[in-house]
Parts: sequence; structure tokens; C-alpha cells
Amino acid sequence: MKDKPKSMATLPQAGTNLLFLREEEIRTAQDLLFFAYRDFTDAADRVLDELGLGRAHHRALHFIGRNPGIAVTDLLGLLRITKQSLARVLSALVEQDYVVQATGRADRRQRLLTLTPKGQALERRLFEQQRERLATAYRDAGSGAVEGFRRVMRGIMDDEARAYIESRNRKS
Repeated sequence: MKDKPKSMATLPQAGTNLLFLREEEIRTAQDLLFFAYRDFTDAADRVLDELGLGRAHHRALHFIGRNPGIAVTDLLGLLRITKQSLARVLSALVEQDYVVQATGRADRRQRLLTLTPKGQALERRLFEQQRERLATAYRDAGSGAVEGFRRVMRGIMDDEARAYIESRNRKS
């Protein structure tokens, strides 16, 4: 039997009942993920639409807000979009005064990104649009289900995303 990837080895094993792995159960999980994503993003999408922005702008605002002073190259790695796509997103966010770029101190070629006060307010507004949906779902599901949800989501993510989440958890 193959060893589990190191990042997954730390997760406790689920029960031995594998009925939840039937194809129909996996397809239902896929349905749930698609519908949850659609409904989770809907409220923020309406705010973004009012401002002529989209989901790529939202993701950039989120990760810049969570990582003030993030280098453009690091943001590219998190978002996994092309340089050209990120350039369009950042151009709009900088032009509309949501993001400011600074030159790196050690490496002058580096561009470091931070939210402006206007950007912080927008990121907060978008967060508030989604927070209540998450809080209600967590409250209704209970703490055991919340931990199970987190384990499933971590299991879906690749090692790089799990490492990011783990580093965020160590900071808090």
C-alpha cells in the first residue's frame, strides 16, 4: 500500500464505511460544490458588478488584503492566472484606487501590493456579503461538521494551497 502524501498524513483517518465513495455520492458532492460556489459568490458578484469589477478582482482584493505587501509574483502563484490577466486586474484596481504598488526594498524589480483605505473598505464590504452565509452554515452544521468540512476542503486542495492555509493558521 502506498504511503499518503505527507500533507495528508496528519489528517486522522475517516471511518471504514466507504459507502460515501460511491459514484453517486461523489457526483452529489460535485453538485454541492457547484451550487455552494454559485450561491456563495452571488452577493459579492452583485457588488462587484455595480463597480464594473469581477471575480478575478475579488480574488486579488482578498489575497492582497490577507497579505499586505505581497509581491506580484507571489500573487500570481496564489491566483494561478497569467501575467497578462493579472496585469489587467491590477491595472483596474490601481486606477480605481483600491490597490497601491510599491517597489521592493531589497529588490527594486519587485512590485509589492497593498490595499488602499478604499480597497480595504471594498474588501470588507465583499467579506461582509459572504460572512453571514458562512456563519449561518457553520452554526447550522455544528462544530464537528465544520471540522469535517475543513478536512474535506483541505483534501481537495493541492499541497501548495494546503501549505498556504497552514501558514495562515500558524500566524493566527
